[in-house]
Amino acid sequence: MRPQALSASTITGDNVRNMEGDDLGHIEELVIDLDNGRVNYAVLSSGGFLGMGNKLFAIPWDMLTVDTDNKEVVIDLSKETLENAPGFDKDDWPDIHDRSWVGDVYRYYGRDPYWEDVPMAGGDRL
Repeated sequence: MRPQALSASTITGDNVRNMEGDDLGHIEELVIDLDNGRVNYAVLSSGGFLGMGNKLFAIPWDMLTVDTDNKEVVIDLSKETLENAPGFDKDDWPDIHDRSWVGDVYRYYGRDPYWEDVPMAGGDRL
């Protein structure tokens, strides 16, 4: 039976592979949106050797599937798409509060930022 919830520490460190079985890296961190009470994105650490030269990528949470049986995370994403994605260095993180930056990341992956789809009074959207 698939669990309904997991602690962040359970997922942090899990390997990430794509649908083709390619190893893409591991989950470095989860970033929580405190205004909405949800995971904003996962930070994927990819490349490098023994932690040196890794590049980090923000991946919208809804792109990830947690495989609890194999203790890994699966994503429908090619290696090439990831290699060309906006990334950052472990010593130079972007401002995680910058909705503009996070919105650009979501759009790179073809996702609409969830916070822009919030109903307002009168049925309009933000």
